[in-house]
Amino acid sequence: MMATGQDGKGFEHDTTTCGDPKIWFPMRVTYSREMKVKAELDRLGIESFVPMTYKVVDADTDNPCRKLVPAIRNLIFVRSTQERISHLKSTNEALEPLRYMIDNTAEEAHTIMTIPDRLMQNFMRVASKTDDSVMFLDDESVVGKEGKRVEIIGGAFEGVTGVIRRVKRCKRVVVEIEGVVLLSELNFELLMVYDSL
Repeated sequence: MMATGQDGKGFEHDTTTCGDPKIWFPMRVTYSREMKVKAELDRLGIESFVPMTYKVVDADTDNPCRKLVPAIRNLIFVRSTQERISHLKSTNEALEPLRYMIDNTAEEAHTIMTIPDRLMQNFMRVASKTDDSVMFLDDESVVGKEGKRVEIIGGAFEGVTGVIRRVKRCKRVVVEIEGVVLLSELNFELLMVYDSL
């Protein structure tokens, strides 16, 4: 587990037990500066991910166009140690807009939300695709109870795991990072159904 705290203040070390101490943190970015933050993280060699999608901009003008933009405003995923992120937030002006997200489902108060590598890799496999087969959802878009857990065993998303859910009257495979984001993939002809992940 990682050391926890609202902004990581007062922690001098990570408490991951073994292996690579870097872990994924979903983080808020104030004032829609996620691409500027990502550029600075890239410059520093810190792995990060911003889900992107095409949206029509300037729709009310004579020159509407499709533009690749962040799919979810003010959200970035950062893979590093809590110690390094907290240090950079306090010493690097470009990274000051980063804010930890709190895991409200954790037993301890003020636990910083983290995402296991396996879940993040699964999410990025789908979220990296920017065509119309992938949709970013809110809770209201998903109808009904959780369906069967599946693994896609063919095509572009082979190996991706998710849950079959009804979205806008269609069955889709939904990939979720609980408390952060939902997305779905339309084409799921080749599925392996299993009881638990």
